Amino acid sequence: MVNIAIIGVGNIAETHLLAYSKNTNVKVVAFCDINPDRLAYMGKKWGVDKCFTDMNEMFASVPEIDAVSVCTWNSAHAPCTIAALKAGKDVLCEKPMALNAREAEEMLETAKACGKLLMIGFVRRHGNDCKIVREFVDSEYFGELYYAKATYLRRNGNPGGWFGDRSRSGGGPLIDLGVHVIDLVRFILGNPKPVSVYGATFTKLHNRPGIKSDKGYRASTASGEDVCDVEDLASAMIRFDNGAVLSVEAAFSLNLKKNEGKIEFFGTKGGAKLDPELELYGEMNGYMTDMTLSSVKTALSFDGLFENEINHFIDCVEMKAECIAPAEDGVTLMKILDGVYESARTGHEVIL
Repeated sequence: MVNIAIIGVGNIAETHLLAYSKNTNVKVVAFCDINPDRLAYMGKKWGVDKCFTDMNEMFASVPEIDAVSVCTWNSAHAPCTIAALKAGKDVLCEKPMALNAREAEEMLETAKACGKLLMIGFVRRHGNDCKIVREFVDSEYFGELYYAKATYLRRNGNPGGWFGDRSRSGGGPLIDLGVHVIDLVRFILGNPKPVSVYGATFTKLHNRPGIKSDKGYRASTASGEDVCDVEDLASAMIRFDNGAVLSVEAAFSLNLKKNEGKIEFFGTKGGAKLDPELELYGEMNGYMTDMTLSSVKTALSFDGLFENEINHFIDCVEMKAECIAPAEDGVTLMKILDGVYESARTGHEVIL
């Protein structure tokens, strides 16, 4: 039985808890959160009576904790992860790994020094869509994959609260949404090393103040004051050491008809689009062909993503599996994001 503690019991913690509850080798034994009201509510909801507002007090009071899910806002990822590692716990840290590469590298070095597992919550790596596309990559269906496009675009605004507050989030849609698709593409391409980035960010629509729609979001601080100082659109070009290039767009607020989330791959023999169904493009008997894998529509569902991730984390804690989302990849991703934000600030390409 693996004893789990959750640090940060907000919305994303609910997905972790639901997944943990389905794993028979797990017992959630403690919660920690700086909001006492939320802490009390979640403790009662999930039947956890060991609840703390101080993580160091939690580690001292509940020594049986084996591993921790860090589900805080982004600015707390590094301090909470480092504290858990130093307390001798394995850690699953939600994405993005940290606010920047410097913090991420400190987390990685701490994990190494403590001899503990640090897994990053790149949940898309655990999807059936990722598994199926990788099967086509491994069978050389695509030939050489040399270009990819990824878009993660929303129309209505950021989710509110800390998502619009740069001091807690570290940025807007690039660090929140873009991190998912950048990592997924890099993982499918075989984790090539990024060598340079060029990026642009825009803060034009903010969080759509004044829009009369129940579909919009409104960001606010804990004091109730409106805050939205993150970008609402980011665009970037990422070059890898194998010659492949990724073009990525991520937005919270954008004047488009509907939200969009798709990834496209282009190779010398074939191409593909995840939207979320998988479409394949290639050649057959001298003709260009298009195929939709209707037989795997269910397999391409996002259902079960967090269950797969949590089960893999527990397998890694129990040393039954090698981690497929290691901290080293989290550091690489943070270097990419740092580079994009720096390129956007300066207007020049950044060499990584």
